[in-house]
Amino acid sequence: MTHERKQIEANLKLHVERLAGLIGPRTLAQPTTIAATIGYVHSLWNDMGYEVGNETFDALGDEATNLIVEREGAKRVDEIVLLGAHYDTITSTPGADDNASAIAVLLEVSRLLRDHTGRRTARYVAFACEEAPYFNLDSMGSQYHARESRRRGDRITGMLCLEMVGYFMDEPGTQQVPPTIPKFLHPFFPRRGNFLAAVGNLASWRLGWRFRRGFKKTTRLPLFSIVLPEKVHEIRLSDNSSFWDQGYPALMLTDTSFLRNPNYHQETDTPDTLDYARMAEVTLGVVGAMRKLLG
Repeated sequence: MTHERKQIEANLKLHVERLAGLIGPRTLAQPTTIAATIGYVHSLWNDMGYEVGNETFDALGDEATNLIVEREGAKRVDEIVLLGAHYDTITSTPGADDNASAIAVLLEVSRLLRDHTGRRTARYVAFACEEAPYFNLDSMGSQYHARESRRRGDRITGMLCLEMVGYFMDEPGTQQVPPTIPKFLHPFFPRRGNFLAAVGNLASWRLGWRFRRGFKKTTRLPLFSIVLPEKVHEIRLSDNSSFWDQGYPALMLTDTSFLRNPNYHQETDTPDTLDYARMAEVTLGVVGAMRKLLG
């Protein structure tokens, strides 16, 4: 293992242990946990040299906050590639995979690309309120950010949603197929939970192709890329759907959540269940894809 990979792996583990181990369930119903989470992400981005923006909005009567940093592009400044992940959990889980793993990768990718200037602008967002009771009630942080982006006329050329990226299994039968996929297509889906999935709607196929090319340049981690109609409802269960609703191309990058991880939304979703070596490969793959998309 190279020194860089060792450092990435150590950083990822530290972030997950701080968020899911030290802080624990992160909900607006427990304001101190949200304040601690915001403080943690804010301070890390500050230490990387980013200027952190707070985007506040009303979430069912409470104030919620998205955290945003950007690295301006050199030529196509108005074109934005957005990498995002939600930092909240439901009340019953420490949320190591869901979604501290994704916040950890978000932080590491932004660290590794802090000095990279592409043609397009890189935007990194830590979203509030993806989980119940806010999901699909027009109170999600990603819904607010996507709507505001459309209102401002932001040209988001691609949104990458990190959603549970830390649980991997090599044994046969550890990967389920989404129930809404017709059975005659099941043989074309992997049955070992050892890959990252990059899932788009039909309108996001170009983004999926470009993401795959960048990802495969920097890691050998298996990648399962697919675009599906949105009637396959499992592909709409994270922040990517907020951007589809505003007409932006978006992908969900995921270990496939409840289709693989038995700890989903359970008290057992703890830091010791994650595979940090393969999370480091996810990080390197997303860095490669971001470089490709930024130009």
